[in-house]
Amino acid sequence: MRTQFLSFLCLLSLALLGFTTTVDTPNLDNSTLRGKSFNNITLEASLKPFKKNDKAYIRQVATELFTQWSALLRHTDTVSVMLWTSDGSEILDYKGKLDQPLEWARYIGNPNTEHEVGSGPKELSLHERAYLYMENPPAFTYGDLKFIIQTLKETGKRITGKPVLIGATFDPGPEFAKSEFKYKKHPEILGGNAMGHKTMVSCYSTLNADAEAYAGFPKGIPANTPFGTFLGRQSQHFLTDLGYDYIWLSNGFGFGVEGWSSTGAIFNGKAFAPEKLANTKALIAGFWNLFRKECPTFQIQTRGTNLSTGADLARDGVDLKQIYNGKYNMLPPPNSPWAALDGDFGLEMVGYMSRMAELPDERYLFRYYTHDPWWVNSPWLDRYGQEPHDIYLPMAVARINAKGEIRLPTHLNFLTADNSYGEMPSQVPDEVTPHILKARYDAPTAPGPLVWVYPFDEYHDWAYKQPDRLPEIYYGDWLIRQAINNGFPLNTITSTGSLQKIVASKPAYFNESILVSIVPEAGSSLEKTLIDFVQRGGKLLVYGPADHAGAAFLTLLNLQNTKSLEGEFQVKSRIMLDELTKKYPDKLVHNALFSGGGVATQVKNRADAGTNVLAQLTQGTSQRDVVWTRAKPEWKGGKVAYVRGTNSSKFTGGKLLTPDDPEQLFTGPLLMRYVLSQFGLDYRVDKRNPSVKNPVLTISRGSNGFFFSGYCPNTTITHRFKLPQGAPILTGYETELAKGYSVYSMPKAWHRESRVFIDQPEGIVSCQEMTSGVKHMKRCIRLTGLKNATVRIYPNDGVNEQNLHMYANSGYPWKKGQIAFKPGDQSFGKHYVVENVTGDLVAFW
Repeated sequence: MRTQFLSFLCLLSLALLGFTTTVDTPNLDNSTLRGKSFNNITLEASLKPFKKNDKAYIRQVATELFTQWSALLRHTDTVSVMLWTSDGSEILDYKGKLDQPLEWARYIGNPNTEHEVGSGPKELSLHERAYLYMENPPAFTYGDLKFIIQTLKETGKRITGKPVLIGATFDPGPEFAKSEFKYKKHPEILGGNAMGHKTMVSCYSTLNADAEAYAGFPKGIPANTPFGTFLGRQSQHFLTDLGYDYIWLSNGFGFGVEGWSSTGAIFNGKAFAPEKLANTKALIAGFWNLFRKECPTFQIQTRGTNLSTGADLARDGVDLKQIYNGKYNMLPPPNSPWAALDGDFGLEMVGYMSRMAELPDERYLFRYYTHDPWWVNSPWLDRYGQEPHDIYLPMAVARINAKGEIRLPTHLNFLTADNSYGEMPSQVPDEVTPHILKARYDAPTAPGPLVWVYPFDEYHDWAYKQPDRLPEIYYGDWLIRQAINNGFPLNTITSTGSLQKIVASKPAYFNESILVSIVPEAGSSLEKTLIDFVQRGGKLLVYGPADHAGAAFLTLLNLQNTKSLEGEFQVKSRIMLDELTKKYPDKLVHNALFSGGGVATQVKNRADAGTNVLAQLTQGTSQRDVVWTRAKPEWKGGKVAYVRGTNSSKFTGGKLLTPDDPEQLFTGPLLMRYVLSQFGLDYRVDKRNPSVKNPVLTISRGSNGFFFSGYCPNTTITHRFKLPQGAPILTGYETELAKGYSVYSMPKAWHRESRVFIDQPEGIVSCQEMTSGVKHMKRCIRLTGLKNATVRIYPNDGVNEQNLHMYANSGYPWKKGQIAFKPGDQSFGKHYVVENVTGDLVAFW
């Protein structure tokens, strides 16, 4: 007893001194992420929380950092801290001496303007002038930074019990700290215009001669030194000497010059310049190879651009396939944080998915925007308003690899743990962590209702072999971006190459999904795969121009290409539209430059009984068919839909394409959502007028359930749902059924499970979680308000007839009311059916 008491006093003393210790204890947690734990969780941070250059204070800050996030860090193998020390100039300026003064990011705003820090008229914005984040911020040397890095490693290991890695950051822009190197000594390295004319470092620039000594260039920089060589050699010295484990290349660096813009080296907003592609490809590859020659082993992590694979390739010559195949020991770019800034979740989702269709290996990361340590905003608290839409939407995304395996992000990053004032409010990790974990618990385990078959290889091949198709490459991702922004529920992706391997080995793998694909190349193996898929009973939605389609695919679609038209059209649609008080306009503008060419598509054989024309564009006496479906009895239930598609946006200056005014012009990408009703997946909204923004929706499949996640830019809208198996009933909610649809009003952000679908035309139905009171039963749900309903129930994976129980109009202890059920139609997945139910129904398993 005395020994145990002394041990207790020792532990108590350590705790009072701010220390913790790792004690071997039995694992009592039976609610782990069940194989969904992360490989790495990264807490990004600036040096601002270290408000005193005092060793004890630095240890105290490090202890608080890891303690705040401990509930989440238990679910990872490795913990990382990525330090936003400066703007990357601390690497460029490093001379190999630890007593060298450190220029660090102690500012709010842009310190690289014509106005000195803290000076200038009061009306200047933070983008025009910077302030110190606190009075008399501490001075640091490179030696102090090394101590901070070592302290973070030791403290993190002690608190979490996990290995801790520290990352350095390089940013090409002017945002974070004063940079004499970029903007005074070597402005020749500037190329991009994201934050003003020539403000961003170009990865393939060259340096002028410089006699000053640097760590990697003790005799100075020779003239015409490639920037990749200089950065690589400086990084090798800097990372090694200070104890870093990896480097992060930020804001599109290494991925072209214009990381944020819809234009770039190849596309100026008016025309494409394919003749520049080969040289641009060589320049970008040159950077990566030169960097890796000088810094061969440290892992590289990347931010990437704000756009997507196809758009980046067509506008700025970013050959992602070449970068991925370079064996650079790198992680691919994550989702862009821009959705927090402009609400463009379609762009975030398209960029995220298109970059994971193929990967250097199976690793990829999800990044969430909690604080901004530079620009006086904390997105969780202000931009998001403490709503988790930018958690549940991108975390509903999953990629399917060539083996048919669902792959989730292995890495999770938080930008950042501290705010612009160096504060680390515990409120943020306390509120964010439950949503992150909930999204991970509910993460996909199977393909979603829609699967994007991304043409990763095709886009890269076409760019160089068929450069006239650059507009088509550019257009495809913009169309999907707008479709998602208008409610198209897309969140599963595979590549064209992976698809072909999957269906060859697992023919039934996509039986419950609708494949979403471009028109395949004539005579390609993809063409044969898609045709076979439909003719064996599969569901396929094809989008984009069909100018290069082969005879076999044209026959499948019953399509012929005629004279190409562009300009203003009248829209004639037979697809059921959203319900608006003020109707959508019936005028549409199809701009060939931004829409992969003009409209040339028509149904070839109008007498074909299986073809159903749903939307047409008319211009004078000319008419083009732009949406139709086709099915044949011998296809065993297979169906194909075709949407030509219009990119209802154009370049008007600035960074992104500007969508057409929805009050004046019909939004063409809406047709992508509307045509899904022909496959039984019907999602529509009620709203006042076209200018009310449409919601963003994902539907994912996890543990045999359906998970609906959404973002409502305007919460006055009403949602109506119907899937092939009936109206989805969201657990925990009530719905008023109308004409067989479940009808809901939703908050700004929402994430709900559905394991019940019903066929019932009208009535108010509730679905609530409860307890069965029966041992070994883990789930129990009660439905009320049923009227002669057919109910389909999707229990969790592993549940069968023996451990599923259903009772009608009964209660605990379930001595009466047991009701028979039967397995449902397997084309709708594994579920069980009860028919003609009135009143209450309880199911537990």
